[in-house]
Amino acid sequence: MPPLFDYLPHITTVTFVLDVVVLVVVIPWVLMTKRNSTAAVAWCLVVLLMPLLGALLFWVFGYTHVSRPLRRVQRQRSAFRARHPPRKQEAARGEEEGIPTWCNLGEIACKVRAFPVSPGNAVTLYHDTARAFDALLAAVAAARHHVHLEFYILRNDATAARLIDLLAEKARAGVEVRFLYDAMGSVNLRGRTLRPLLEAGGKATAFLPLNPLRSRIQVNLRNHRKIVVIDGHVAFTGGMNVGDEYLGRCPAVGYWRDSFLKLEGPAVAGLQRVFAEDWDFACREALNGDDYFPEPPEAGDAVVQVVESGPDQEVKTIREVYFAAILSARERLWVASPYVVPDSGLLDALRLARYRGVDVRLLTVLRPDHYLAWYAARYYYPALLDAGVEIHRYKRGMMHAKVMIADGQWAMVGSANLDNRSLHLSFEAGCVLHTPALVAELEEQFRQDVLDSVRLDADTFAARSFGSRLSENACRLLSPLL
Repeated sequence: MPPLFDYLPHITTVTFVLDVVVLVVVIPWVLMTKRNSTAAVAWCLVVLLMPLLGALLFWVFGYTHVSRPLRRVQRQRSAFRARHPPRKQEAARGEEEGIPTWCNLGEIACKVRAFPVSPGNAVTLYHDTARAFDALLAAVAAARHHVHLEFYILRNDATAARLIDLLAEKARAGVEVRFLYDAMGSVNLRGRTLRPLLEAGGKATAFLPLNPLRSRIQVNLRNHRKIVVIDGHVAFTGGMNVGDEYLGRCPAVGYWRDSFLKLEGPAVAGLQRVFAEDWDFACREALNGDDYFPEPPEAGDAVVQVVESGPDQEVKTIREVYFAAILSARERLWVASPYVVPDSGLLDALRLARYRGVDVRLLTVLRPDHYLAWYAARYYYPALLDAGVEIHRYKRGMMHAKVMIADGQWAMVGSANLDNRSLHLSFEAGCVLHTPALVAELEEQFRQDVLDSVRLDADTFAARSFGSRLSENACRLLSPLL
């Protein structure tokens, strides 16, 4: 008998004791850190069934062990706001003028920490990413004082090089350039991609860098925002990242359908402040003063409200704004999102809207780029279909737009998907549009997207294979993370 078998009883005993220790330590750990009961039950089951592996999975995927950095985010933001409060006239402008909004959603959003409703803006909507990227490059080329960029993903390809080379050119000309990217979203980013910008005097840094020596391998709590601010007068936001696939130049992905907008006017200050607080947290460099927050001139007649949310908030602003819009809709509620993994409250709100006779439509992906989220979303389809919700799956390419439209009066364009990750675990930003003309443009594009989609048939979906059902049920256990 091999010598190893002599130690088998000892190995078994040690493994058993280790399993018990892990359960005693990790189960209370889960219960103390997970406020959501569904997430707590799911993680407890994972740890009970696979003690050692479950503990490792919870450490990597479930535990917000950047809670100290999150508290640092909160402290840093509070200190920044105390040192650099918004201009009085800027912060109170919308409230003083008593701007009416559909179903008072502007006022409701303010109560959950959205920026004030801001009139006097010009908004250009982009439904094609190539046009959006060209407009972004043109605005950067016209910069005179600063260019601030914040993206979840920056690729190592020709599209990224085109932007970085232009930023380097502006930096050499004396323009301040700051680039903030997410460490996990841009995990494959190479130093040589940013080198031209850094050598030209620009600045670039990662948000919540990955550091295994400090327990920082964290796939959650990422900065998913897409923000560009130029000279404090022009801003961009939406769902588009920087890379070839986002311009439809990746054959494996095909056409990329996204929504992006250009903003001019007083509301730009809101996106500038979101960037400034993120940059201050990442770099300890405070951006304030007239150079970054110039007196906001009126640029048009669009009424805009900037919203941002993140895991550092007790009340998740964008999630609450979505929820309020769903409950307020009386005629139609149209939502575009590549990932539809709603929490129980949002799921019930969508079904209730349909029961009230609201035309509820979801536009999502046909061919996914993230299979876990795709299968988890499919788990919720029967409940939505049974309520009468229309689900349209985009067949032309990748549907990546994040848009919600209500009653032809209200819309939101931003970076947040209709899923738990965006609404609870990630830092997100976007713009609420309170101007019917802009909402009408988004509705028209939504109708066109529906024509480029296939409607999901309830009977056909009910006949899907056992393997698909099993995958959906398995992946939905991770829905608190997706």
